[in-house]
Amino acid sequence: MSSIAIPANPAAVTAEWLTEVLHRSGALPGGSSVSSIELEPLGAGVGVMGELARIRLQYAGDRGTAPSSVIVKSPSPYEENRAQGVGLGMYEAEIRFMKELDAHTPVRTPRVFLADIVSGTAEFVVVMEDLGHLVMGDQVEGVTVDMARDAVLAMADLHAGWWGRVQTPEMEWVPSVVHARIEGLAQMWPTLWLGFNAKFAYSLPEGGAEAGELISQHYWRVMNRIAEWPWTLLHQDYRVDNLFFDADNRDEPVVVIDWQGIGRGPGIYDLCYFLGGSLTVEDRRANERALVEAYHERLVAKGITDYPLDTLWHDYRFGHLTSCSTAVLVGATFDLANERGKALVETLASRHFQAVVDLGSIELLAELDA
Repeated sequence: MSSIAIPANPAAVTAEWLTEVLHRSGALPGGSSVSSIELEPLGAGVGVMGELARIRLQYAGDRGTAPSSVIVKSPSPYEENRAQGVGLGMYEAEIRFMKELDAHTPVRTPRVFLADIVSGTAEFVVVMEDLGHLVMGDQVEGVTVDMARDAVLAMADLHAGWWGRVQTPEMEWVPSVVHARIEGLAQMWPTLWLGFNAKFAYSLPEGGAEAGELISQHYWRVMNRIAEWPWTLLHQDYRVDNLFFDADNRDEPVVVIDWQGIGRGPGIYDLCYFLGGSLTVEDRRANERALVEAYHERLVAKGITDYPLDTLWHDYRFGHLTSCSTAVLVGATFDLANERGKALVETLASRHFQAVVDLGSIELLAELDA
């Protein structure tokens, strides 16, 4: 079967094109068609790397089980962000995840009707299930503690399912925490840190500037240290803006989206990033020990019995040294087009650096020379 054309952005999608997509996916009976569409742009300032839109559909003929609406994802309209997406391999990684790994990953994800890319470019499209009927948290406001617990348990399911299974030739295409692009990021950290400070130094908590300076000097050594710990499949952008919550499905209450940043490495990378950035500082301080314990209990329940809680807690404290990089990278280099994007960087920076300070993570840098 010939490949289907890739529209430049959601506004270029037509009813005829969606008819072909839904026919090929098996969602729409062959004798029926999409007769009209209505486009609603989504997530201004939320998605740094991509552009999202909801498209409502009207049908001619029997629609069968075809959806009343879909989400279409295309590359960012901003050239700098697109270049980052290509250079870091993020666009291609998400398409490959959807085609090759999603079916084997024990976490709930949206149904995908089409995922395609012109390899090595920013020319891609995803057409997927509309989750608008579910609850989406807000990164700036922070997730509730109950939602955080559900998200942590879903994360543990993801990690347990791939625990010890990602260091194989077949998985080498998934970048690791010591991939060359991470080494490149480590080399850029001092320059990025200067750029970040020029724009967002005011967002750092007391002790954050000193912590950031030390992280900038030791980031690559930090990443090599965590690479010594047990590996699994990582989401690497596991935060509330990439989660939907379904109160009516207690078996699978969390849906995880946006797999552009997948990686391989220790599960604490995702755990630190989520708890450090998606809870308010006050809620994290009051609940993080219990949430880390819940993550550990779920791992044990899934058969991961060789990772003691005391070791996990140490790794969690150390792992926050890795979690500040997104705020620094995005703050220094990305085109943040509106106030929502600016607020996102401010929130990630203030919360992640506060976690480093609260947990005494900088003190653990001494272990690098032990």
